[in-house]
Amino acid sequence: MLSKFLRLFAAAGLIAALMTGSAALSAAEAFSNDETKAIENIVKDYIAKNPEIIGDAFLELQRRQTTEQEAQQSQAIAKNADALFRSDYDYVAGNSEGDVTVVEFFDYNCPFCRRAFNDIVKLIKTDSKVRVVFKELPLLGKPSEDSARLAIAAIPQGKYFEFHAELLKTKGRVTKSVALKVAKKLGLDVEKLEKDMNDPNVDAALAANRTVADKIGVQGTPLYLIGDQIIPGAPEDLYDQLVARVNEVRTKGCKIAVC
Repeated sequence: MLSKFLRLFAAAGLIAALMTGSAALSAAEAFSNDETKAIENIVKDYIAKNPEIIGDAFLELQRRQTTEQEAQQSQAIAKNADALFRSDYDYVAGNSEGDVTVVEFFDYNCPFCRRAFNDIVKLIKTDSKVRVVFKELPLLGKPSEDSARLAIAAIPQGKYFEFHAELLKTKGRVTKSVALKVAKKLGLDVEKLEKDMNDPNVDAALAANRTVADKIGVQGTPLYLIGDQIIPGAPEDLYDQLVARVNEVRTKGCKIAVC
């Protein structure tokens, strides 16, 4: 009987051959035509008698791909740690000198970002040592970009977090006009804000966030980064996951140079 490894190899090889339209396995070039046909017949016969190994092969392939992707992502995070965790462009909430950092990529028109905001606020309130970095990543069109620009421009006026919170609490689509109304309600200098939203520093901040998001493979918002671990989306147990990851970094240390 073939070993489990050989069974998986045989199944994966046959599946690959069928998917590519080839009648031979990738290793068939090492054998004569008669030998190749004999091997194919043995493999086909074995799979026919043990069809469950096809599922095993796919599971093994998925496991290897996931492991490889996680390793590549971890390397990318390590290479871009400064831009992710210590960028001068981003607003930091919680304890600015905290021992563990949570990075959030978000869009003001992302419904999942809105839903998850309370979990971030709860984390900040319950953990006095955590620092949270907000990375504006407007993916949902010009209204989102305008809102992100206004939010970044609000940092020098000292009311970013209040503005950020109100935008995420706003019902309906957040546009430039909606964001400006929120800014006025909060007492921000709206005229200065509208002027500063097109400042080169705002351009640089958004460009930096898009670049680093692309490098670590961010495909949507929200996305949370703690150490080299990523939490995509807004799962129902987001707060518990954030707490668990923060405690893990706090207990075991950070695997990358800066986090």
